[in-house]
Amino acid sequence: MKSLAAMPLSIKLPLLAAAMMVLVGAVASQQVLRSLARVQDARIQELAQMHVEGLSVALGPLVLRNDTWEVYDTLDRAAQGTEGRRMVLTAVADERGRVLAATDPRRVPMDSDIADLSGAPVELENLSVDGSGPVLSLIAPLVYQGRTVGQIATELDVSDLLKERRRALFLLIIGNAIAIGILSLAGFAAIRKMLRPVTILSRQMTETQGDPHPIPISEVPKGDGELARLARTYNSMVDAVAARSEAERRLAQRERFVALGRLSSSLAHEISNPLGGLLNATNTIRNFADRPDAVRQSTDILERGLRHLRDVTRVTLDHNRIDPENRSLTADDFEDLKLLIQPEVSRQMLDLTWSVDFTEQSHCVVAAGPVRQIALNLLLNACTASGRSGQVGFDVSLKADVLVIHVTNTGPDMPQAALDRLLGDGPLSPGGGVGLRLVRELATGLGGWVDHAREYDETRISVTIPMVREGMHAQG
Repeated sequence: MKSLAAMPLSIKLPLLAAAMMVLVGAVASQQVLRSLARVQDARIQELAQMHVEGLSVALGPLVLRNDTWEVYDTLDRAAQGTEGRRMVLTAVADERGRVLAATDPRRVPMDSDIADLSGAPVELENLSVDGSGPVLSLIAPLVYQGRTVGQIATELDVSDLLKERRRALFLLIIGNAIAIGILSLAGFAAIRKMLRPVTILSRQMTETQGDPHPIPISEVPKGDGELARLARTYNSMVDAVAARSEAERRLAQRERFVALGRLSSSLAHEISNPLGGLLNATNTIRNFADRPDAVRQSTDILERGLRHLRDVTRVTLDHNRIDPENRSLTADDFEDLKLLIQPEVSRQMLDLTWSVDFTEQSHCVVAAGPVRQIALNLLLNACTASGRSGQVGFDVSLKADVLVIHVTNTGPDMPQAALDRLLGDGPLSPGGGVGLRLVRELATGLGGWVDHAREYDETRISVTIPMVREGMHAQG
């Protein structure tokens, strides 16, 4: 049954049509054979009745006189006249059933019981060519002038009728087989041609590895039939999906540019402040070169500023570098995040609450790159949502080999468009936070999930990521 269910529709339908034709052919053949049997039975009954009636007229007076020799002579002349015909044996008995004469006296002796004739004789109305044997046995009353004066038993050769029936059966089987074969091939070709658009549609939907392709115009059926409308509707759906995918790609690209612009703006602010102090220090050294204490103090300022610029540059490079080794998360990654987000916090004068309870474990790890991107995107959105002088919270903890990240802000609750991006997998609608869909995809890619809650005028986004056993991480 499984193999039949997996069979293409273009093969199952012709097979079904062939099976129906076989059934119809079998029923029709049965009806033909029944009709032939009825005709043969009528013919043999008519012939037997004529034979019995003829003998009754000729033998009636002889049987009444019990004239055995005349009865035999009459039967012998009748047998010679019908030589090569159906009547292979005829016997005549008196009223008591005792045989007076027979065409084969050695087989049916005189004065024997006619009921002992082999072949189980039947009456005329029950005579039938049933195929049980090539010889039929008949027993009928010998009626003369309305009076039953004896009995007539006859054996009829019906081998030619059986041969005719077998020949008819053979011709029916051959004819049905040829007709079914021709009609099956024609039906297969016709149905396959009719179902070709469905086959093409199935191939376009299943053999494109999740990326549907439109049906070529040359393969779309002509006219306005159901299959033609189906093919055109499918092409319209493919075009709509492609347009939506392109719109989502452009939207995601725009979001990346927005996030990059925000991060660049924050970094520029973070770098511009130390540069002003560095320029003042160099100006002090140039103007007060004869004062060692001023030069030493300015040199210290230069060193601290340059170290700060080096740290900001390193963290930025680490965050955007493609890490081929899939480095495991460490506590330093969260310190880098704090350094990256600090310019945005300072620019909007936010109150940042930072709590990281992350102890590196030898037996469980998680990839650093995706976690850093998740946290940075949520922090940037929280800073924007809080507004100037708002509050932003960042909390990281480990619970039973599960990494939990909480990001809170005191701004208004997230709009529905942003929630759809963060919590759903449907098409992106205009609006919503930057990078929220990326947060969801990264979290689910790590086997985790994202939750949202609004309590006490505070929005909380929670990301739960299971830690991976170190051996399994190495295999991956």
